[in-house]
Amino acid sequence: MLGGMHGTYEIVDDRSALTFERRLAHSVERVWRAVTEPAELAHWFPSAVSGDLTPGGTLTFEFPGGEMPTMQGEVIEVDPPRSLAFTWGDDMLRIELEPDAEDGCVLHFVVLFDDAERASRDAAGWHVCLERLEQHLGGTATQAPTSDATPDWRALYEEYQRRGLPAGAPLPGD
Repeated sequence: MLGGMHGTYEIVDDRSALTFERRLAHSVERVWRAVTEPAELAHWFPSAVSGDLTPGGTLTFEFPGGEMPTMQGEVIEVDPPRSLAFTWGDDMLRIELEPDAEDGCVLHFVVLFDDAERASRDAAGWHVCLERLEQHLGGTATQAPTSDATPDWRALYEEYQRRGLPAGAPLPGD
């Protein structure tokens, strides 16, 4: 397991894009369940997810304790157990899985969004989420991160800024 892999930032089709890649010591099928089943998502994704996982299906994202308003999304593409793309509010998330080595797989996680100033903040947030996903897959009891500016998150936020990602969006607790 390679931990601590930082995401990269680029502009794709006039939108900001964050890309994360993780080599996971788990099968594509196991990771697919972790990224598509609501009970599994609860361990790492920042909101509860419900809805219809078919192309054009509506997804609903509810945040713990109502810390943010409930959002809607739409499934853009589903190709089990290989790829899933959906809107998350105004953002688009794409998850792709490819088999790797004996029993492992590579997870590609891409987030497209419009406000470049969110790059460092959101990169740190998704980085924490993906660390929770890895912990969950490894058998550690985890729960999805909240929007609190934890010390872990703050250190990642500072590191992403050091790496040159845009910043300036409001931070949790500001």
